[in-house]
Amino acid sequence: MLDQRLVRENPTLISRELKRRGIKLDITSLQLIAKNQRTLEEERNSLQATGNQIGKEVGQLIKKGIDPNSKEILALRQKGNQIKQKVASLEEEEKKAANDLREQLLRLPNLPSPDCPDGEDEKSNQEKHRWGNPLKGENLLEHWEIAEKLNLFDTERSARIAQSRFVTLLGEGARLERALINFMLDLHIKKGYLEVLPPVLVNTASLTGSGQLPKFAEESFRCSDDDLWLTPTAEVPVTSLHRDEIIPFDQLPLKYVAYSPCFRREAGSYGRDTRGLIRLHQFNKVELYWFEHPEKSKEAFKQITSDAEAVLQALELPYRVIELCTGDLGFSASRTYDLEVWLPGAGAFREISSCSICNDFQARRSAIRTKEGKNTQLVHTLNGSGLAIGRTMAALLETGQQPDGRVKLPKALIPYFGAEQLNPS
Repeated sequence: MLDQRLVRENPTLISRELKRRGIKLDITSLQLIAKNQRTLEEERNSLQATGNQIGKEVGQLIKKGIDPNSKEILALRQKGNQIKQKVASLEEEEKKAANDLREQLLRLPNLPSPDCPDGEDEKSNQEKHRWGNPLKGENLLEHWEIAEKLNLFDTERSARIAQSRFVTLLGEGARLERALINFMLDLHIKKGYLEVLPPVLVNTASLTGSGQLPKFAEESFRCSDDDLWLTPTAEVPVTSLHRDEIIPFDQLPLKYVAYSPCFRREAGSYGRDTRGLIRLHQFNKVELYWFEHPEKSKEAFKQITSDAEAVLQALELPYRVIELCTGDLGFSASRTYDLEVWLPGAGAFREISSCSICNDFQARRSAIRTKEGKNTQLVHTLNGSGLAIGRTMAALLETGQQPDGRVKLPKALIPYFGAEQLNPS
């Protein structure tokens, strides 16, 4: 959530930065609400201070032996009661103004980083670097064609169980998914991450705190009888691990790695993505998440991206790193690097990880602070996929495919899978 102080004092900055995202917004009305809310707060505080002083005067007079029913004390008490009534009225006005301001601020995205390249859409994204040698050639199969030959998953029966865009992994397919999850978790734990296994169902406050609500309500699955939603990403529950908390300064950074199933509606048609593992309503993901001191978050952004890249390098999967322009940024992100893995069968790079620095945007929505001495401030949060499991499996199948139908696995995964390759039955 954006800083209310900026709304009051520097609305031009907010308008300019949101315009970089392609959002044209007249922030005048929002500024008036923010200023009114602050004026009401200051007036209430002043009256409460006066009321407290009157209470002290009454107590001091009574200690001096003045009759509690004297005209002087009764007059002071009457004045105090009038102030209490006024304070109560101001509190209601202030509460309404604060709620109106919060509701509007919750719908505004984060401001882009000064380092984020300007652009209207993904066409203006910038490639930073590449790693590995992409496999290219004739007659290369796509992952779902390979999986069909190896009987790794079933989509038709999954549609019978649920609906389209779900998959049931079978045999070596299920085994490969499990191996990938364990491999990624172990790799990140060795890098200093603390493993957590959070709830898959999350409440409205958790989704709001991480930035998914209210904007993305239609893209999420909700339990109609409870204040619970199926999490779209482990970023949501991990953000709320420290909601409404003050994290001691000497504990930062807090680095978490979390495996979780993820659920998204994924409305619309995406051509070839309607087949296979690329775009599903339910998928597994290993998520990286940092709570960091504001002065160190830029370096943390480089590190979390490097940690996600390390998975692809260990699995010998060629990829490229793309920096998103302002018009393609996610709602909560201030700056984002996407990792795109090469899919030989599709002959294209596809996103497999998105690493973002959110600055204090999520921390303000979730009231997550740190304290050093007497100084309390909001932390910075960062997140990154480390990685999306289904897309990793797709890349492994296409990259490791052999002319005789076998699929060779990378050396790092063999101890987890228990074999060097997948074989046709």
